[in-house]
Amino acid sequence: MTRVCRICLQEGGGEGGYHVRCLRSLFNSAAAPAIDLETSRLHMAALAMVGHTSLSGVQKKISVSLSADRATLQVAATGGRYVLKPQTGVYPCLPENEHLTTLLAGLVDIPVAASGLIQLKDASPAFISRRFDRLADGRKVHQEDFCQLAGLPARSQYDASAETCVKIVRRYVSEPSVELLRLYTLLLFVWWSGNGDMHLKNFSLLTDANRFTRLTPAYDLVCTRLLIPDDPLALPLPGRHQHLRRGHWLQFAEYCGIPEKAARRVLDRQCSALSGSIELIHRSFLPPEQQQEYAAIIAANTAAIQ
Repeated sequence: MTRVCRICLQEGGGEGGYHVRCLRSLFNSAAAPAIDLETSRLHMAALAMVGHTSLSGVQKKISVSLSADRATLQVAATGGRYVLKPQTGVYPCLPENEHLTTLLAGLVDIPVAASGLIQLKDASPAFISRRFDRLADGRKVHQEDFCQLAGLPARSQYDASAETCVKIVRRYVSEPSVELLRLYTLLLFVWWSGNGDMHLKNFSLLTDANRFTRLTPAYDLVCTRLLIPDDPLALPLPGRHQHLRRGHWLQFAEYCGIPEKAARRVLDRQCSALSGSIELIHRSFLPPEQQQEYAAIIAANTAAIQ
């Protein structure tokens, strides 16, 4: 395979597998940082962090920071600027999956955190993303997920619908019309990319120092149908967990208060991203059989909304 960058998946990655510009964007350094840890030790570190960080979820997430000279990534129980997700024993290729899916979201202008793939000491890949709830000086920006905002316990993160998300956005954000269109675009992409695990804790709002509240960049973007065939949507829309078509999305846009013309533009833009998305899939680090399956999933979903 032609060498591609482990951050942007475009051709021309250097000897270390990265474009210098991509390294500067993610790490503010011209060289990739080293991490002197193996997958097994990182899983132990994740367990040790339980109760000490705000990171949650089934997939192991380790908070890490760059050393002062930016040469090494270090496990950080508090104040970490990055989230590191190593391979899991249950679902193979999750880091490669999340890396690709995050880049696919960027093709339709969905804001995402800066991210990429790095290699651990045992040569296994891990997904790394820069935290968007931290300022450059390490101070935390106020963030609340939709489960909290709905007044529900974490165990109820699946007990809701896409309409619940709309109600939360209408109630809490500073510019509802702008953020509802962003939410609509994200929910469409989540379905289109075969993600059945976008529950209430995978949507959040950020409030800055000026009390301006908006949606966070998208996170935890994974094609779960590569792992669980026919995995339905976690949050039904409108009342449906699967077999959505263009008419259903136009109906949901009306519920969101989005003009039909604007909704059609969002749908058409997602459809027009098919060709570029398939090219990106085949440049990704997923194994060939998963590449083929991912391409088939998005091709079928594109046909359903054309």
